[in-house]
Amino acid sequence: MPLRDPPNVLSLKGEIDLHVSPSIASSLAAMIEEKPARLVVDMSDVTYIDSSGLAVLIEAMQNIEAKGGKFMLAGLQPNVRPIFEIARLDQVFMIYPDVDLALAAT
Repeated sequence: MPLRDPPNVLSLKGEIDLHVSPSIASSLAAMIEEKPARLVVDMSDVTYIDSSGLAVLIEAMQNIEAKGGKFMLAGLQPNVRPIFEIARLDQVFMIYPDVDLALAAT
């Protein structure tokens, strides 16, 4: 039986674009309402992210930080990482190689 994600980890898959960004935003908003100390978005199965997806992540980061929590990204793939670097978001987000390292970070 596969392990479920902890309640403070959101695993994303495939292409994150205008069509799926609203559902990701609502999932993140529900998780932030629980006021976790840290929220990790697992991007290890994400193949693409557009500006609407980036906007959702930025808004979620701002919302959880306003509640005193930390927002982390984990597992950026080689084809997705440059999107963050071009927008200089690699300097804004806390980015970890995988979920376990993100959860263990202080």
